[in-house]
Amino acid sequence: MKSSLKSVVLAASAAAALLAAAAGRAAVEPVRVGYLPAIGHAKYFIAHEQGFFKKENLDVELVEFQNSADGINAVISGKLDTGSFSTPAPLLFYSKGSDIKIVGGIMGQDGSIIVKPERASEIRSIPDLRGKKVATVRLASSDAVLRAALKDAGIDWRADLEIFELKNPPAVIESVKSGQVDAGVVWGPFDLRAEQQGLKVIVRSGDIYPGHPCCRLIVTSAQLKKPEVVERFLRALLQAERFSQDHRKETIDSIAKYVKLDRDTLEKSFYTPNLDQTTDPNVKGVEKFWLSLVAADFIDGKRPLDPIFAIEPYRKAIESLASENPKDAFYRARLAQFKERNP
Repeated sequence: MKSSLKSVVLAASAAAALLAAAAGRAAVEPVRVGYLPAIGHAKYFIAHEQGFFKKENLDVELVEFQNSADGINAVISGKLDTGSFSTPAPLLFYSKGSDIKIVGGIMGQDGSIIVKPERASEIRSIPDLRGKKVATVRLASSDAVLRAALKDAGIDWRADLEIFELKNPPAVIESVKSGQVDAGVVWGPFDLRAEQQGLKVIVRSGDIYPGHPCCRLIVTSAQLKKPEVVERFLRALLQAERFSQDHRKETIDSIAKYVKLDRDTLEKSFYTPNLDQTTDPNVKGVEKFWLSLVAADFIDGKRPLDPIFAIEPYRKAIESLASENPKDAFYRARLAQFKERNP
């Protein structure tokens, strides 16, 4: 009798423990994420392939887009829950009244201006683009950096040169190779692909605008009704960022499933110092970007910028990870970075 009673008590205790664990565990949430097939979006691939989304109880569907405008429209219309599509694209949409919130980042810098090697002595810097034909991809961060830099150099990008807006970086590379334009603007890994095809990088966006933000992670107000889901998503990205520092092979394995390039090119492009991989929202950087775009007449700056930022989920994400991993210098550094970049 005592043995039976003991068994019943143990079984009841185990059941209670399981119920408590289930109650404390977050429900699995579906999240549709838009991305571009670029190295800078690699944290999505790493988080998906290495199980960080699953660890945060997220059922993530990755949806590929070829340009930022289509991706942002999908977020605004509710076809996507989130995504990261340059910096000027969401700022332009926001300036025109769209319901967009920036909750984090996926990358920064990474843009390049390319020319034929025989033109490199003639076209060496931004002022040398006056009177030239330049191919770019509209609403890409590097495109906006170019226009702002032209403005700073006293060059009217609408009158003092010809800018051709093409659909993607491969089209830009081909236009430079064929001589249809004098220079082109691309981003990683297409800078390496351009060099492999005999072209030369003359200027990098980080040289023009050090530390500039690129693709920002956006949602709408509707998605922010579940801030804990956004927080869990950002936790997964931060863990993917951390993972990539110590696991190069597994990182490249993950990226290679989404970006169809040889492993050597993928590794050089992902681990280049020209690419900022941080997930931080970088409010100060976006504010500076906004002012440069307004000054370059790229966007209308009448709408106040402050309402675009919703950084509380990121703050909770990085604080929780730093608390859970008190000896990990990576999370301490990212927490310090958050305090520095976000007022």
